[in-house]
Amino acid sequence: MPTELDLITVGRVSVDLYANELNTSFLDPQTFTKSIGGSPINVAVAASRLGNNAAIATKVGNDPLGSYVIEKLMSFGVNTNYVAAKENSLTPIVLAALDPPSDPKISFYRGDAAPDTTLLPSDISPEAIMSTKALWISACAMSQGSTALSVFEWLESRNRARHTILDLDYRKTFWKSPADARAAAKRAISLSTVVVGNKTECEVALGIIAPQAIADELLKRGVELAVVKMGGEGVMLATKDERHVIPPLKIDVICGLGAGDAFGGALVHGLLHDWPIKDIGNFANAAGAYVAARLLCSDAMPNLPELVAFMKDGR
Repeated sequence: MPTELDLITVGRVSVDLYANELNTSFLDPQTFTKSIGGSPINVAVAASRLGNNAAIATKVGNDPLGSYVIEKLMSFGVNTNYVAAKENSLTPIVLAALDPPSDPKISFYRGDAAPDTTLLPSDISPEAIMSTKALWISACAMSQGSTALSVFEWLESRNRARHTILDLDYRKTFWKSPADARAAAKRAISLSTVVVGNKTECEVALGIIAPQAIADELLKRGVELAVVKMGGEGVMLATKDERHVIPPLKIDVICGLGAGDAFGGALVHGLLHDWPIKDIGNFANAAGAYVAARLLCSDAMPNLPELVAFMKDGR
């Protein structure tokens, strides 16, 4: 690829249908708004909206929804050179009910072998893996199919190059057992320089609940930056030299689904620009709050002026 990438994210993709009605379950009448999703998709969009040259490595179905995903990514400025359409396959669909808005209920429709589980090592050139300034791996990508094998090949080839980022992103239905998820997470942690996860995800990965102890363990395992999301207690960013807890911003939550991905895209932006850790935390925290106050995920990702204005006046 002639242009060096700032970021490649790897993992699941879907067409997302968000219920428009707040505090309404799937058992009630609902209407839905369509967009694209999957955590690594949203992270790539978030980083692209902030001015970074971001790409996503995934596969969609060879169907109209797959074409919709690719067109939508291109409209957000995301590089789609590593998005392929798999023959005889359907693009996954996700339904989200805002019940409650802070913790939406999700139903995945992915079939027996979703196309995003079929990535091969050859789908990304070794040169691209090594030259990208940041590689973001969603832990769900390590759960199934040839994608799981490819992820570890890419991580091992980078050999803990700077900004090799693991998102512990845990979805129980993707794994045969929590033990399998823990084994994969520990292996990936040993190959990553940055690890991001909430308390539940960190407990699955490490068997540890206390945030300070989680950070200690990640740093002990060679991670350079541990990011522990603590819900209502904020988010902690820890290196061997400093730790900062960023308190949550007070907002009216419309949909909590995209907040973590907006945080991720903004985290990457700060890392790529060598910002101080505390500044990265404040910036990423604000990005998460910005998106949580809106219905959609990828469509709601702010550009840099929008996020700066939000940090200034909270709107």
